[in-house]
Amino acid sequence: VQLQESGGGSVQAGESLRLSCTATGFTFDDSDMGWYRRAPGGECELVSIRRRNGSTYYEDSVTGGFAISPDSDEHTVYLQMSSLKPEDTARYYCAAAHGADIRVVITGSRGCWGQGTQVTVSS
Repeated sequence: VQLQESGGGSVQAGESLRLSCTATGFTFDDSDMGWYRRAPGGECELVSIRRRNGSTYYEDSVTGGFAISPDSDEHTVYLQMSSLKPEDTARYYCAAAHGADIRVVITGSRGCWGQGTQVTVSS
């Protein structure tokens, strides 16, 4: 299983970014996909999930501003982030759970493994 995040950058508050996570080595359509983040000095935090049944979940602070969407042909899941705030500054990671509930499989810091992609929002 390999996941490659990209799309991070430095933006001003109120601007937008789209993160991408490209997956290889497993059946994309049979997997829950999630985005997580870790702010400097903080813990790994679940941001959003796109479950294999098509349902989605958003952490309260990003509801209404972030949108998760898949591209099955490209084996990619996107996180469109709009109206970014300085408190969204973090390194963002994606994770996957094949045939299982991602909230059961990916716990604690496991959501923030790998390279990730840095998002910096200045005021």
